[in-house]
Parts: sequence; C-alpha cells; structure tokens
Amino acid sequence: MKTKNATFMETMIGEKQGSNSLTMMLLKGRTLIVLILLLIFFSIVTPNFLSANTFLLLAKHVALYGILAIGMTYVIITGGIDLSVGAVVGLAGMVAGGMIQNGITLQVFDVTLYFSIPLVILFTLLVGAVVGLINGITITKFGVAPFIATLGTMYIARGFAMLHSNGATYSNIVGNEALGNVGFTLIGGRVMGIPVGALILVVIAVAAGILLKRTTFGWHIFSIGGNEKAAKLSGVKVDKVKILVYIFSGVCAAIVGIITASQLEAAHPASGETWEMNAIAAAVLGGTSMMGGIGTIGGTIIGAFVIGVISDGMVMCGVSEFWQMIIKGLVIILAVIVDQFQRNMEAKIALQARNDTKGEE
Repeated sequence: MKTKNATFMETMIGEKQGSNSLTMMLLKGRTLIVLILLLIFFSIVTPNFLSANTFLLLAKHVALYGILAIGMTYVIITGGIDLSVGAVVGLAGMVAGGMIQNGITLQVFDVTLYFSIPLVILFTLLVGAVVGLINGITITKFGVAPFIATLGTMYIARGFAMLHSNGATYSNIVGNEALGNVGFTLIGGRVMGIPVGALILVVIAVAAGILLKRTTFGWHIFSIGGNEKAAKLSGVKVDKVKILVYIFSGVCAAIVGIITASQLEAAHPASGETWEMNAIAAAVLGGTSMMGGIGTIGGTIIGAFVIGVISDGMVMCGVSEFWQMIIKGLVIILAVIVDQFQRNMEAKIALQARNDTKGEE
C-alpha cells in the first residue's frame, strides 16, 4: 500500500518527466519553430515578403545554401569540417566559364578545343571531387586537423580561381552554337516556373537522405562521428569513408558553382565567399551536432530555409551587409549552444531513466 509521501513523489517525478519531454520536443523542433516565427516577422515588417516572386527568389538562394549544407552535413557528422566549399564554388564557376568562353588550348598542337555542356559540367564536378579528395587524404593519411586542412585548400582553390583569369570575370558565358557549347544557362533557369536549382536540391536531398539513413555507408558515417575508435574496431574503413565524404562535399560545392555561374551567366573568382559559413549554419541549425554523430538531411534543409529567410528578409528590410554577417555569426554560436544544451539534457534524462530502473529493481 502506497503512502501519501510516495504518491506525492511519483506525481512530482511524473510532472518533471512531462516537463522534460515537452522541453525536448521543443528543442528537437526548434528550427521549424524559428522558421515559422521568421516568416511571420518578415511578412509583417515587409508586406511583399510572402509574394510568389519573393518565394521563387528565396527558393533560388535556398537551393544554393541547401546543396552546400548537405555536403557539409555529411562532413560534420563524421566529426570534421570543410571550410573550402565557398572557394570551390568560385573555382568551379571559373572552370566552367573558362571552358565555355575560351575552351582548352593545346599549345603543342596549336589548337583550341571546345566541349559540349555535359562534358563541361562533368569536368567541373571532377575539379570539385579532386579538391575533396585532397582534403580527405590530407586529413586521413597525414593526420592534419580538418579545420587546418580545409582552410589551406580554401586559399589554394581561391588562388587558382583568381589565376584562371588573372582575377577577371568571365561574362556572357552563353556559348556559341557553331562551337556546340550552348545550353549552359538552362541550369540557372526555370522549369514550369520552378528554379532548376531547387529541383536539383530536391534530387540531391532525397538521394543523400536515403544514403545516410538506409545504407551501410550511412551507418558508417554516423559510427565514425559517434566513436571513431569503436568504428575502427568494428571493421569500418574509417579513412575510406572520410575521403568519400569530403569528395561528396567538394562535388556539392562544384554543383553550386555551376548553378551560380549559370544563373548569373557570368563567373567571378570571388563567387562563394563566406558561403561556407552559410553551409555550416544551415547544418547546425538543422540539428547536426558539431561534436559529430548526429544529423539529418531534412533538418539541414529546414536550416537552409532559415538562413535564406534571414538573408533575403534582411536585404528587403535594408539591413547592412555587415550587420548580416554579424547576425549570421551569432546564429551559428547560438545554434551550437542550444545543441550542447540539448545533448546535456538528453544525457540527464538517460541517467534519470537508469536510476528509476534501478530503483524499481
């Protein structure tokens, strides 16, 4: 027979567990809640914010941030970071623009070769993959910290982008029918009113989500981020997985470079500057833990929408670009703090559950 004190204690414990469950639910859905609040706020401050034209513009920007962030999510889940993605965006655009406008000159044979757009795209993606491969090998084979390794390749990629045209812009990269290299601008266009970039984002997001959640490779990515030593002991080829993850991040960045150059019909070596911050912010806002081992593609996409809404909303409100940088930096810091709070709370709940189980025994 239970005493009044025992009943009171059970009631208090139940209320505390209910409070903890509500807090955890809010924490897990924080990005979606923030997105809704931002949409409400900017729709009040800027009456035209929820118009169809604004939404299509937002979709173009979110596509760029989202594709970058998907690659970044894979990297961060393994416990790494990729600071080179913004520079790869600029390099990829310059490579594609240069091949379309100037072709590739073989001085030995005194001939210039021009390639079809599919081949231009393939070669540009290969450039992104090579940068990712260099990152992966530097980190796994030489033991260089991801932050340092990708910081170095960031400068290298940006330098090659500048050297490609001596810092000049490739303008009007629409190709020439006589050379058989037209059609590049279609990538930055629309299909049935929807930006092609947004459609590409959907395809990559679905494929990346399935790969991450429903394949052995995805399990390996999570296991490396959760406990790399344990993953090695369980037979996971850690170095191979990490290299593939960085290659994927480089390819994602190259795709964004192609889309950006196509949308602008021009390529500038400074394209993509600081975009790595947008990618990191989107991933972290979406619930990807900077400690590794935790993350979802769906959450990252919502995070990309948050970054896009903040960026476009502040532009429409006339907020200075410098203040935008400050606000994005604060968003990243706040997201990491909330993530750490959530991890600590989950640990406390798990510990409480174990204690309750022992008490019942």
